[in-house]
Amino acid sequence: MNYFYFKKLDVYNYSKELVKYIYFLLKKFPKEEEYALCNQLCRAVISVPSNIAEGFGRASSKEKIHFIDIAYGSLMEVECQIEISAELGYVSYEEQHAVSKQVEVIARLLYSLRFSIIKNGDNSQWKP
Repeated sequence: MNYFYFKKLDVYNYSKELVKYIYFLLKKFPKEEEYALCNQLCRAVISVPSNIAEGFGRASSKEKIHFIDIAYGSLMEVECQIEISAELGYVSYEEQHAVSKQVEVIARLLYSLRFSIIKNGDNSQWKP
């Protein structure tokens, strides 16, 4: 039995890469944003892989889909917040574009994973 099936998922691994890139970008933000936009962006981006992992810790397909949906919502928060960050001049438009490309890939993978679970059921082999 594989308790850590989610670690094999490209979407999980890509979302961890996005976390690292966002944390790298946050080092450039002004100190006054530490408890505002930085905190919110950190929480949103870390929520993506965390909810994928939590979903695959659940037994039912319905629960897995629920957590995939939460991960998707958090991913959209990241897109919004990085756009605002660029408009405020905290990140360059090139950096914003790089994040947006990663967000798009992850969004497509989340959608595909969700659809696959709906269509085929769950094959993560996790049964409590």
